[in-house]
Amino acid sequence: MKDDRRQPPSLALRLKYLDEVLDLARGRADEAIIDATDALIDRAGERLSIAGDHTVVALAGATGSGKSSTLNALTVTHLAAVGVTRPTTSEAMAVSWGTEPPVELLDWLGVRRRHLIATGNEALRDLVLLDLPDHDSTEVAHRLTVDRLVEQVDMMVWIVDPQKYADAALHDGYLRPLARHAAVMVVVLNQADRLAPDARAAALADLRRLLDAEGLGAVRVMAMSALTGEGVAEFRALLAEAARAKAASRTRFTADIARQAGVLAEDLGSGPVPALDGRVLDAVHETMAQAAGVPVVVEGVRDAWRHRGALATGWPMVSWIRRLKPDPLRRLRMGLSPAELAPTDVSRTSLPKATSVQRAKLDASVRGLIESATDGVPRGWADRIRAVARGNDARVIDRLDAAVAGTDLRMGSGHGWWVLVTIVQWLLFAALVVGGLWILVPILLGLAQIPLDVPLLLWWGWPAQLVLVAGGIVGGVVLGLLSKLFVDAGAGVKARSAQRSLMTAVARVADDEVVEPVRAELERLASARATIAKVL
Repeated sequence: MKDDRRQPPSLALRLKYLDEVLDLARGRADEAIIDATDALIDRAGERLSIAGDHTVVALAGATGSGKSSTLNALTVTHLAAVGVTRPTTSEAMAVSWGTEPPVELLDWLGVRRRHLIATGNEALRDLVLLDLPDHDSTEVAHRLTVDRLVEQVDMMVWIVDPQKYADAALHDGYLRPLARHAAVMVVVLNQADRLAPDARAAALADLRRLLDAEGLGAVRVMAMSALTGEGVAEFRALLAEAARAKAASRTRFTADIARQAGVLAEDLGSGPVPALDGRVLDAVHETMAQAAGVPVVVEGVRDAWRHRGALATGWPMVSWIRRLKPDPLRRLRMGLSPAELAPTDVSRTSLPKATSVQRAKLDASVRGLIESATDGVPRGWADRIRAVARGNDARVIDRLDAAVAGTDLRMGSGHGWWVLVTIVQWLLFAALVVGGLWILVPILLGLAQIPLDVPLLLWWGWPAQLVLVAGGIVGGVVLGLLSKLFVDAGAGVKARSAQRSLMTAVARVADDEVVEPVRAELERLASARATIAKVL
């Protein structure tokens, strides 16, 4: 049967994923976590790039635990100074086997005291053994050295003695936080020669119980006496096996990455990433349109269409009066031709500024968007969402004004019939003028005693001049009233069309400046969570 289980990603791939998460989370996740993760990536990259397959094993422990004597027993030398009542290891010391010391590696570790043991023993050729200062030293520099090297070495060996193997400083400060590194840790109960067999078994059992309770069940526990040599051979064989396997460094960094990825994943959160609700977006669009003056422009379009339609189709005797009134859209500096605009005024209108009520409604809608987008989102990401949602108010105002000013209101179409009505109105007006002159001229000439014989011309039983006057007046008024009905209907159509176009333009600005930046942050969070899941 085919095994469908996925293989875990390689160490290099995990580092790549972790670096991608950092790029996504930087400026949003906790800075201390970001810095620690950054340092781990750098440390792992540097360590894995160093030539050679050396395995670095550190001997650590409290004052008097026997680290130095253990080092001497393992190396069959007296390289480490041994003390009884005070710490004698003030600086880390490295011992390596072979013909050449791993200079690059030791430089990276920052270990200056170095010893090379020339040997043909292939089992120890790639082993580097470090004797660390006491982790409970009163010297701050000693403890800092221990803390630094604990982060860098491939394998940790904790030397404990029968009196202090349960020391809280060791368990709380080092062992418990390194639970993920159990596979590359060993706890050695030194000075086992001081204990009777039953007491030794009890101490080992108690130590095992403590470690298991702290999630360190994979940590190997063994007893040894650096003084009598008991257990030294087994301990040396364990180190030789680790050196031969050449996997300690990768195991170590795999655990480091898993631990730091867990910390980062916890900071990123695990709840569902919020989805922007359509009603919330509609509220932002609507309130932004109100603040941008869209209702004023829509009303201006309706009034302008009526104004222009009345000028074109109304009775000429009264329509000229309308020319004294300003065009509603031109008063708002909307729909102007390029010749009427200065280059710097292309995107400027004369719309009134948003009222305090409109600004309050807009602020409330943006706040609703932020609350919707930050529900269950980590604090750092929520702060970032708030920042991008507020954006640059001045830029938003300018863009809204430019969007409104640049919207095609389609005022130049849909009025072809006006031309025909205008022609008819002027014909009717001409009939009125001709009929009026036909009536007035004979009267005026008669008053001036100038004889003029005007023939009587009847139309439909009425004098032609009266028909012309009455037809010009009645026809012009009736045609004007009928045209007004169609103009008003067209004004409603134009207003609705303008509102749709203006809302589209405003929504585009709202999306660009508010909605999309928020959505991008949510997508960034989702991507970070998905990527960190690949690391774990």
